[in-house]
Amino acid sequence: MKSYFPETPRFIMRLFSKYTWRFNSDKKEIFLTFDDGPTPKITQFVLAELKKYNAKATFFCIGKNIQNHPEIFKDIISDGHSIGNHTQNHLKGWQTNNATYIENTLTCEHVISKEFKNLKLKTQNLKIFRPPYGKIKKAQAKELLKRGYKIIMWSVLSADFDTTISNEKCLNNVLKNTKAGSIIVFHDSVKAAERMQYALPKVLKHFSDKGFVFKSI
Repeated sequence: MKSYFPETPRFIMRLFSKYTWRFNSDKKEIFLTFDDGPTPKITQFVLAELKKYNAKATFFCIGKNIQNHPEIFKDIISDGHSIGNHTQNHLKGWQTNNATYIENTLTCEHVISKEFKNLKLKTQNLKIFRPPYGKIKKAQAKELLKRGYKIIMWSVLSADFDTTISNEKCLNNVLKNTKAGSIIVFHDSVKAAERMQYALPKVLKHFSDKGFVFKSI
């Protein structure tokens, strides 16, 4: 079992206050995010489920996956979802020197911009970034902030990536900890697929029935 918090403690949010962990909202709004795609079949599953509830989300994409699956990337954009940068090769910041990390992130930025141009679409004004594994050095974060990025973390972690937990535990991680303004992490990846595909439809139904709206960042 890996060590992580299904709900991000407030002391961590305060300690890294320059990152966005959640949104302060008195409205019934939830922010779903999906990391590591685009991935064949799995990302399409996510898009189909979101469409059932007119839900919008944010996809933090890996650059090489965009290059390998541009048609799926197009589907994400066509459905009105937001795109975030998740590095070109899913680098772990703590284990990567700063120059390499920034260069890899900028490569992903270029890939995203190029695909928007190929699709003849206007590039999103908002530059948003999520560090793979949630691990990033202070100097790396400082450089990205200086370059105009907003670093988006999360307040609720589904832990769908954890192959040791049950589908029900993944679902409960979200249902128990989500409230207005929460940023929730799922993954549209092969590793997370079983748990995500079980939990996501139930999360969408549960909170939609309670009058919540799912919005992109």
